[in-house]
Amino acid sequence: MNDFTTLFIIALLVSNAIQFYLAYRHGKFVDQHKNAVPDAFKDKVPLTAHQKAADYTQAKLSLGKIDEILGIAILLGLTLGGGINWAFAYATTVITSPLWAGVAATAAIFLVMSLVDIPTSLYQTFVIEEKFGFNKSSIGQFAKDLVMQTLLGGIIGLPILALILWVMDNVGSTWWIWAWGIIMGFSLLMSWLYPTVIAPLFNKFTPMPEGALKDRIQGLLARCGFNSQGIFIMDGSKRSGHGNAYFTGLGNNKRIVFFDNLVESLEDEELEAVLAHELGHFKCKHVIKMLISTAIMSLISLGILGWLIDQDWFYTGLGVALEQKSHATALLLFMLVSSTFTFFMQPISAYFQRKFEFEADSFAAEHAQASKLISGLVKLYEENANTLTPDPLYSAFHYSHPPAAIRIAHLNAKS
Repeated sequence: MNDFTTLFIIALLVSNAIQFYLAYRHGKFVDQHKNAVPDAFKDKVPLTAHQKAADYTQAKLSLGKIDEILGIAILLGLTLGGGINWAFAYATTVITSPLWAGVAATAAIFLVMSLVDIPTSLYQTFVIEEKFGFNKSSIGQFAKDLVMQTLLGGIIGLPILALILWVMDNVGSTWWIWAWGIIMGFSLLMSWLYPTVIAPLFNKFTPMPEGALKDRIQGLLARCGFNSQGIFIMDGSKRSGHGNAYFTGLGNNKRIVFFDNLVESLEDEELEAVLAHELGHFKCKHVIKMLISTAIMSLISLGILGWLIDQDWFYTGLGVALEQKSHATALLLFMLVSSTFTFFMQPISAYFQRKFEFEADSFAAEHAQASKLISGLVKLYEENANTLTPDPLYSAFHYSHPPAAIRIAHLNAKS
């Protein structure tokens, strides 16, 4: 126990107290507005759908509180409870190489954390999602996904972790710059490979058939000067009733993907408007801005770790004995506790994300019909059971998209 221990406990208590307070506010606000559809949606969303969204929101909030408590317990158990200290001490007794002992201990801890998350994931999928009619998955599909994700995490993650630890051990005081280069290079590579190598392992991607919808979308792409490697329909309905559309990939490996249930629920003009919004993110350079922002924050974070790595109080303050002091323990501790201190920056990130959404909506209103984007969004709000009445303070912290009423008002002004 030292001063950093006290600081860590205070930050953990304050950040989680704020989280619980925000969840309480959000639940109370949604409940207060449950029995009346907001004026902007009265003619578009039935009261039963609005109430379903409120109940769905409350169910997710309740599970989120359990997740929060479990997360606090695991973090304290791994740090001040001695879990990390024990894992690294044991790894060094069975593995002679310090590098591979660090890799093994780190991997084991993340594996345990993943296993602890399984019960809440099962409850989310087979109780909450099932209750509200969204779950289309099976236990077999859930287990298959879990195994595939774990295997991919090991196959891809372990070599990268080993390389970063090797750089930390051998390059010298500038290791954090080299590690940053590796992380960013790996991120760009994975973004490029994801559409054609990773995503098809989990879903089937079928080229959009010839017809009026494809012609409409290709016309939009031509007007916007956007090139892609294809327009695909993904079988998202085999797991969930939630619909979505997205761009993926980088450079000449970009793909446009529509969930099959989204194509079924929206009209062609609405799909065109939704796609125009997504195109807006590219044309407004939001992807590049987010990439640059991530790169800067990653560099700053690694620079801070480069300083912390030599501070004994950093280890002892988080429950790691100095005998287990290593680059691997420092990296793991930093990954586990940094979010406790950066939580307070969350509203800033959310603000810029919402700003980008407004800009993408404006772009969509210029290249498609704003009224069709509005009607498409309203259908998505209803079908995905998104609450139309979020608490303003909660949404300021947690919403990457503007609340429904504010977003629709912004689009109406563009009509």
